[in-house]
Amino acid sequence: MYSHTKQRLNEFIATGRPKLLQGGLTGLEKESLRVGPYGSIAQTPHPAALGSALTHPWITTDYSEALLEFITPPLGKPAEAVRYLRDLQHFVYLNMDQELLWSSSMPCVVPGEESIPLAQYGMSNSGLMKTVYRRGLGYRYGRVMQVIAGAHYNYSFPQAFWPVYQQLQGDRQPLQDFISDNYFRLIRNLQRIGWLIPYLFGSSPAVCKSFLVGKPTKLQEYNDDSYYGPYATSLRMCDIGYQNTHEEDAGFKANYDSLDAYVDSLAAAISTSCPRYEEMGVKVDGEYRQLNSNILQIENEYYSSVRPKQIPEDNEMPTLALQRRGVRYVELRSLDINMFDPQGISTAQCRFLETLMAFCLLQDSPVISSLERKEIDSNLSAVCYRGREPGLVLQRQGKDISLKRWAGEICEAMSSFASVLDQDEPDNAYQQALQQQVELIDNPDKTPAARILEKMAEHNEGYFKFAQRMSLQHQQYFLQQEHTAEQFKNFTDTARQSLADQQSIEAADNISFDEFLKRYFAQTL
Repeated sequence: MYSHTKQRLNEFIATGRPKLLQGGLTGLEKESLRVGPYGSIAQTPHPAALGSALTHPWITTDYSEALLEFITPPLGKPAEAVRYLRDLQHFVYLNMDQELLWSSSMPCVVPGEESIPLAQYGMSNSGLMKTVYRRGLGYRYGRVMQVIAGAHYNYSFPQAFWPVYQQLQGDRQPLQDFISDNYFRLIRNLQRIGWLIPYLFGSSPAVCKSFLVGKPTKLQEYNDDSYYGPYATSLRMCDIGYQNTHEEDAGFKANYDSLDAYVDSLAAAISTSCPRYEEMGVKVDGEYRQLNSNILQIENEYYSSVRPKQIPEDNEMPTLALQRRGVRYVELRSLDINMFDPQGISTAQCRFLETLMAFCLLQDSPVISSLERKEIDSNLSAVCYRGREPGLVLQRQGKDISLKRWAGEICEAMSSFASVLDQDEPDNAYQQALQQQVELIDNPDKTPAARILEKMAEHNEGYFKFAQRMSLQHQQYFLQQEHTAEQFKNFTDTARQSLADQQSIEAADNISFDEFLKRYFAQTL
């Protein structure tokens, strides 16, 4: 099945420069709800000591004022990225009062939609746009779905790798076009085997009843305050989580055949009106309910487990950034918060994912047919709901294959990549990270999801009590961390500078919000 992949890797090793696969950049993002002592979503504003959520490079907010987002810079070692994520959370805990960072992807103690405060970014046009966009998400999908937290793994291959690999492939197109094409090859393969991520790392096999806000569910009752799936891995990634099902109704799916096809499909969605959203209204009684009534307000509204990314400049639209400068890195978005690691993601997870990225890049990657798209969606749903079910069968190229067999084949093929990445690494760290996951394939009871249900049973507690207990443990972990005066000063200075930057942006605004939006969306013309 993966003979071509091994052949490509061997050809690359034969160039005498296998170390060019090492040193890719890892960036991490982690969302965490701020909650009160008893688990309810915080109603307090974003702490001023953390700086401006609009302009701070590393500490911001996502959908809600209470949903913190930590972002690391791209770093050369997975351990460095995880350490930076730790330091950010340590700094936040030093500047919070009587609040916890929730350890779970799934929120608990949700008394209703209106209990979730929208994120606020000041009075600048760019800040208002971010808030209005979030208000629109609430109208379209409901606020509760928006405060599900996740971890994102961002990765880019070393720049020196690409010319060597391009020459090996006999490709003569401009280098950036070659890079973008190959990142899309990688993305298509990550989608094909995307079910592997929730199986190995899914940490949401149960939810609080309050999360469903009284909606019917096919989940089983665990106790008075929790539902669960007996074999579930990641309910966050299931249809009870944040999915753009309405876009499917409108006939929209992003096209991953190429960079141009992807940009064109998203550009069409953000410029095509949707009758359902027209009925909601855009500007009602002088207040914007949403940015527009199109299938997507902006590109980021489209939920996908993996995205091609380029860094926008100024107020540049993401699709134009991709079109102008190509793919810079890949963002993997299907990771639950790791409830057994205070950071929310471990170094071993990052090493496994880096190995997976290299494997997916060198694997054959034809375009995804409509039939294969259905298989991809079906496999992901099956694994999220019942991935630990004995003998679970998935679909691959129109044929049945057991999850255990397919996962085993993937990890076996990844072994050679881990060996290459382990050159100069102490203790074969990448091979060890891979072996940890192989053990989970052989024994589903060792997966994070199974361990969560085991701990809940051991302590005779529901999902909320378990998440609260872990949150308190993680709080103590962060408060016991040490920091240098220089490090603390750097974080404090960054926060202060971000507040000054926000003030500068607000002072520079010289057009109305209506005109700002008009000019922003005119970029597509």
